[in-house]
Amino acid sequence: MPATSQPHHRRRRRTHALLAAAAGLATAGALLAAIPAGAAPDSKGAGHHLPGRYQDVQLLSFNDLHGNLEPPSGSSGRVTEVHEDGTTSTIDAGGVEYLATHLRDARKGSKYSITAAGGDMVGASPLISGLFHDEPTIEALNKLKLDVTSVGNHEFDEGARELARLQNGGCHPTDGCYADEEFEGADFPYLAANVLDEKTGKPILKPYWVWKKNGVKVGFVGVTLEDTPGVVSAEGVKGLKFKDEVETINKYAKVLQRQGVKSIVALIHEGGAPASSAYNYDCDSPGAGDGISGPIVDIAKSITPQVDALVTGHTHAAYACTINDPSGKPRTVTSAASFGRLYTDTTLTYDRWTGDIARTAVKSANHVVTRTVPKATDMTELIAKWNTLAAPIGNRAIGHISADISNSGTESPIGDLIADAQLAYGKELDAETDLALMNPGGVRAPLTYAAKGAEGDGVVTYAEGFTVQPFANTVNLQDFTGTQLIQVLKEQVSGVNTASPKILQPSSGLTYTLDLTKTGADRVVTDSIKLNGTAVDPAATYRVATNSFLAGGGDGFPTLGQGTNDLVGADDLTALEKYLTANSSATDPIEPPKADRITIVK
Repeated sequence: MPATSQPHHRRRRRTHALLAAAAGLATAGALLAAIPAGAAPDSKGAGHHLPGRYQDVQLLSFNDLHGNLEPPSGSSGRVTEVHEDGTTSTIDAGGVEYLATHLRDARKGSKYSITAAGGDMVGASPLISGLFHDEPTIEALNKLKLDVTSVGNHEFDEGARELARLQNGGCHPTDGCYADEEFEGADFPYLAANVLDEKTGKPILKPYWVWKKNGVKVGFVGVTLEDTPGVVSAEGVKGLKFKDEVETINKYAKVLQRQGVKSIVALIHEGGAPASSAYNYDCDSPGAGDGISGPIVDIAKSITPQVDALVTGHTHAAYACTINDPSGKPRTVTSAASFGRLYTDTTLTYDRWTGDIARTAVKSANHVVTRTVPKATDMTELIAKWNTLAAPIGNRAIGHISADISNSGTESPIGDLIADAQLAYGKELDAETDLALMNPGGVRAPLTYAAKGAEGDGVVTYAEGFTVQPFANTVNLQDFTGTQLIQVLKEQVSGVNTASPKILQPSSGLTYTLDLTKTGADRVVTDSIKLNGTAVDPAATYRVATNSFLAGGGDGFPTLGQGTNDLVGADDLTALEKYLTANSSATDPIEPPKADRITIVK
C-alpha cells in the first residue's frame, strides 16, 4: 500500500456543535407569554414574525451501509416490493451515487432536516473501501451530510483505536496516508453510549448529540447491540465493556431531559425480523407490532416513553413499524435494510410550546434508492479516485465461474464453496484435515457471473472475492472429538442461537438433517450426522478448519473455542483465491455447489 510520510495540510472541516453543557429549554409558559394576546401562531406564521407552534422535522435515516459505495451486485443490490394484489417484484437498488441524489432530493423544501444512521457504516466492506480502512466511506458520508450515527458491531472490526481514528482523522498507523492530504475523519459524531472503556468506565465516544435549529432541539442517543463481543473478534473489543441497550438509552434520555431536550431519538444497532421481506410490507397489520419479531421488539417495549422514535439496524431488514412504548403509546421503529438500498423518511412533528414531539403525528416510510435517477457527480468522482488506487490489486483475475453463486438460503452455494476452499487449504497445511465449517455471517455477498467491469463474464476478480470475504480472518485448524463436533452442530440452534439459528456452511462430505419441526438442539438430528457417508464417531478425533473468528468461539459456538492442536494458516481470502485458481479456468469454470449437504425438514 502506498504510504506517504511528508506533512499534510488539513482542509477546513464542517463541524457539529456537540452538546457539552446544560442548555435550558424555554417552558411552554414562557413561550405563551411571548405571544401577544390574540396572536396565536399558525403553521405559516401569517401576519406574525413568530414561528408556528408545530414544526415538522424531517428525519432521513439509513443503516448497515458496510462501505458499499458502488451498487451492490446480485441479490445484495435488489429490494423486493409487494403490490396491492399480493404479487411481488424486485428493484435494483443502492450505490452512493444514487443514495446522494435521493437524499438531496428528499431534503428539498424541508428547512428542518436531519440525516441519521443506525450503525455499521463501515466494516465488512468491499475492496474500494475495505482496502483503505474505510476512509472512502467516511468521505462519502461526509459528502452525504450525515449528521449523526450510532456505532454498530462492525465499527469494532479493527478495534476502538481505529474507530477513534475514523472519528477524529489522521493517517493509518501502519499504512499511512493514501491521498495527497491527511484523512480528516468524520464530520458527524459517532455515538457509543453503551460502549465503555473497562479502565475508566466511561463511554469511548460521545453518548448523545443534540441537533438544534431556530429553537428546535432533537436529541440523539446511540447504542450498539450488547452482544457485540459475541459477533466481533476478541481483539476488536479488547478493553471494552458493552452495556444493556435499554438501560443505557433510558439513562441518557434522563440526561437530555434534565438539559431541556424533550424530543429524543434512539439510534440502536439492533433489529428485528418483519414477517415479509418486502420493503413496503405493512408490519402494523393486523395489529401494532404484530408483523415483526426479534430482539428489537422487547427493546422497544422497554425504552422510556421519553424517547419518541427508534432508528434501528443490524438485521439488514426493512421495516417501518409502530411498537407500543411502556405506557402503551405507539412509537415508530424503523430500519432501512442494508447496503444503501433504502432510506427512511420520518416526519417528526415538533411542538414548540412543549419542546416535545407530537407522536400522534409521526409518519414514516421506507423509500427505494433506485438507480433510475441521475448519479451525483461528486460521488462518481470519489468512487473513481479510490477505484484508481485499488485497481492494481482489485482487477486481478483469481478464477472463473459458470453461473451466479448465490449467498441466499439456509445453506448457500457460496457458503459451501468457501467451506470447500478452506478444507482444501487445510489439507495443504495438514493432510489429516477432515472438514471445514464457515459461519454464515462471514459470507458477505454472492459471486455474480455478469462482468462488473472490463474483466469479462464469469471472471472472478480479487475485488469480488474481497467483497465476499472482507474480514481477513485466518484459516485455523483444530482437533475436536466426535462428541464436540456433534455439540458444535447443535449449538447452531441452541444456546444463544436458539431464537435465531446460525447455520454453519459445511464442506463437502459433511451431511446431516436439520428438522425445523423440533425445538432447540434436537433440531439437529444426531444419528444423521455423517462424514463421507460414515456416522461421526463420538470417540474419534477430527481435524476441523474454521476461520479465526469461529476458532475463538464467536457467533455463539463456545465449543469451537475448545479445540486443541491449533495450527494457524493464511487469511481466508487467500484460501478462496487458491481454490478458485486451482479448480477453474476460462474453458472449465467452476459450477455453483448444489447446497444439498444439509437436509432440511420443515
